[in-house]
Amino acid sequence: MALPGAYAQYNNSRILTASPGELTLMLYEGAIKFCNIAIAAVEQKDIEKAHIHITKVERIIDYLRQTLDMKYQVAQDFERIYSYLSSRLVEANVKKDAEILREVNGHLRSVRDTWKEVMKACR
Repeated sequence: MALPGAYAQYNNSRILTASPGELTLMLYEGAIKFCNIAIAAVEQKDIEKAHIHITKVERIIDYLRQTLDMKYQVAQDFERIYSYLSSRLVEANVKKDAEILREVNGHLRSVRDTWKEVMKACR
């Protein structure tokens, strides 16, 4: 069946045609998804899976930090948020702490929801 290949092709096309705002939204969605997987892995005591997915969230946050244009005040605000999330993710990974991951996930959802509202307002 060709469905997995078709889905991959659709996703690739979706990424290639997305605006910068939509790409940022996709990154937030990915971070939330990986954080959810990490929470479940911690609860199931699957240490390796938890580590892999926490690391994926860390990489997304690191990428978002690298793309900030620091000449704008809002970028400095996002830098503080991302810095905090990064430090909490390190702590969650060391301790394999689902509560910290839930906190991070809540912040990610809040930032994502705010980003969606900004995108709506800019249309």
